[in-house]
Amino acid sequence: MSLCFRGALSALAFSAFAAGADATPCYTGQEEPSILTSGEPLTLIAAFTEIRRASPAARAAGLEARALSAEADQAGRRLNPSLTLELENFSGSGMLSGLDQTESTFAIEQTFRLGGKRMLGERAARARQALASAECEVILRETELEAAVLFAELVAASKLRDLALESADLAENLADTVRRRVDAGAAAPPELARARADAAALRASVATTESNLDQLRYALALLWGSADPTFSLPQSGITSRISATETSELSHPALDAADAALRTRQAERDLARSAAMPDITISAGLRRFEETGDQAFIAGVSVPLPLFDRGRDSARAASLRGDIASLNRAATEQQLLARQRSAVAALRAAQTRADILTNEALPAAEEAYAAAVRGYEVGRFDLTTTLDARAALLEAGSALIEADFALQSEDMRLRALIGATPFDGEIQ
Repeated sequence: MSLCFRGALSALAFSAFAAGADATPCYTGQEEPSILTSGEPLTLIAAFTEIRRASPAARAAGLEARALSAEADQAGRRLNPSLTLELENFSGSGMLSGLDQTESTFAIEQTFRLGGKRMLGERAARARQALASAECEVILRETELEAAVLFAELVAASKLRDLALESADLAENLADTVRRRVDAGAAAPPELARARADAAALRASVATTESNLDQLRYALALLWGSADPTFSLPQSGITSRISATETSELSHPALDAADAALRTRQAERDLARSAAMPDITISAGLRRFEETGDQAFIAGVSVPLPLFDRGRDSARAASLRGDIASLNRAATEQQLLARQRSAVAALRAAQTRADILTNEALPAAEEAYAAAVRGYEVGRFDLTTTLDARAALLEAGSALIEADFALQSEDMRLRALIGATPFDGEIQ
């Protein structure tokens, strides 16, 4: 192997390592200790750090990349020589009985792979290693995106729990108002029963939101391989938003993996083509004649005749797989572009919806409910009108939380597609 080619292989291996050096599970074999403190509120950065430290899926893919690295080292080794010892003309009949007529031959054989097979084999193995590393990065990015969406969902679920508590308090306050009116003879007793039933239903909904919070906490912790979510609920979500002007460039591991797959198929094609050049085996040794005590050197050359198999079918298959990889690369780029443009559109729509709910729908619902309560207290509105106003207020609050969750999740999906913070590996 030439020094130039060895240098190229080293550069390839180093660049593959450096490209993802921050992605711990893909490039280290040992799991670092957790940075989470029991009872501390979870942050998105902490969640990403835990995933890059101990994601089971990414660590398994990283170990496979290391295994392929070992196979690449093996592919670069030379073939071992063979030692042979042959004894002829012994323990026969007549003159050939015993060992007097024995001829013993000691030889060493070495097969040389021609056509650059060893060099091309190592290059193909290095390409497979780089592909495995790129695929590990894809797994890591998808796991991080799942964590970001779950984190946003956990924040939303926490807000829904708080909204359920506030709604239950409002229902209790309304029930007190109804009770005072019933005591004063201004309302019928069935209205009090109805108000209390409504308040009980809202208190029960709080338990549902608490259960949903626990489920999300477990789902998030499992992404870094833990069945014990010791962290407390996040205090807030992501407030910054990515702008449309920042989305012009794609930066996704899936595109790197498609490029790596194309390089792998090209390397395998070159290796398959090298099979047309037959290998050569050279032997040399010493032969001893027991009858005379003489010795003589022997030498030989063995070359297979490529009469029936010249490796053309394998080379053609490898070439076709290279065409497939090229098509997949183009398709992957188009898919990522489509996902990016779709995410931009979804982000804008989510932002518009959140703005309308924040500036118009929710204030109007709050005003309507306050007016309905005041009107019920003085007898201008009935209980049904007041309950409907509170239901509208609850619906507007829930819609705003859902809109904010959609805004955050679409923002994270877009960031994941273009490799923006926090998906750029720069976690402090």
